[in-house]
Amino acid sequence: MLLGICKYKENNFRFIDIPGTYSIMSNSEEEEIARDYICFEKPDATIIVVDSTCLERNLNLVYQIMEITTNIIVCVNLLDEAKSKKIKIDLHSLSKELGVPVVGTTARKKKTLDKLMDTLYKVCKKEITPTPLKVTYSDLIENQINSLQLVVQNEFDLNYNLSNWISLKLIDGEEKIIKSIEKNLKINLQQNQSIQDKKSKVLENLYEQNIMQNKFRDNIVSQIIHKSESICKNVCTFENENYSKRDRNIDKILTSKKFGIPIMIIFLSLIFYITIIGSNYPSQALFNIFNWLQDKLLLFAEFIHCPELISNLLIFGIFQTLTWVISVMLPPMAIFFPLFTFLEDLRIPT
Repeated sequence: MLLGICKYKENNFRFIDIPGTYSIMSNSEEEEIARDYICFEKPDATIIVVDSTCLERNLNLVYQIMEITTNIIVCVNLLDEAKSKKIKIDLHSLSKELGVPVVGTTARKKKTLDKLMDTLYKVCKKEITPTPLKVTYSDLIENQINSLQLVVQNEFDLNYNLSNWISLKLIDGEEKIIKSIEKNLKINLQQNQSIQDKKSKVLENLYEQNIMQNKFRDNIVSQIIHKSESICKNVCTFENENYSKRDRNIDKILTSKKFGIPIMIIFLSLIFYITIIGSNYPSQALFNIFNWLQDKLLLFAEFIHCPELISNLLIFGIFQTLTWVISVMLPPMAIFFPLFTFLEDLRIPT
């Protein structure tokens, strides 16, 4: 995580840049770091930076973080890119839909960044109080979460948001997250008899309605996705009406169980092939250059009558080893990482 410090209106602000992620529901290292920091470090405010060109996908993360904390500011970034794609976002309507401050930014426009900083200042000073409008699940699921939440809150004297999120994870049965909660909050959820009894009753009620634990998570995710889609329809307008439809069709293919993994393997194999074949030529060129320099250094060492022990140490020990590493490692890295970044940020032009 990166740390930044700035001063605004005679107040010092410390910024923690946590790893970028599209979700905090699974167990990747990036998601664990982001989730644990937001949940357990108790930041004064959490700025969620979303991409204006794919708002729907990013709102999924916004709603997941809403389950943990209320002090949220949504930063809709890359407005200039959205404009170039002829996408318009009603930021005021988005703020009303989410119940939290929303600020649009463009990195090249200092005015937008100043507005974000001013909003952050007001949230930290309680001049603005975000009231997140969280996703509402089915009556059955809401009732079961609330019943378990009351027990968790009473047993450990936690605030509503945190106890509600813990209840969600207890029902979901995410062992790794539960262990992280116990470790960071220094509580014991799995050995608390009252909580375990209530959890068993909740699961029994859900099972009676044919909602198993895996289906429970599917219900939660589906509701978040549907809510995100609904909001985007209300706040986004596309000059090209097929833009959203086309992106959704592409996403269905790329993220489907049938085609997603084979497509990923094909793309990664192509990148590795280009990296391996393409790196041979610059590697050979670097070897030739460094070998030429090594010969010159040997002649120079001989010219100045440098002791053989020292010249061998410097030229064959340090210089040759270093240049071999550079020749072998630099070309593949210079090819692989730009290609991988391009693949990660790939957008099909309209």
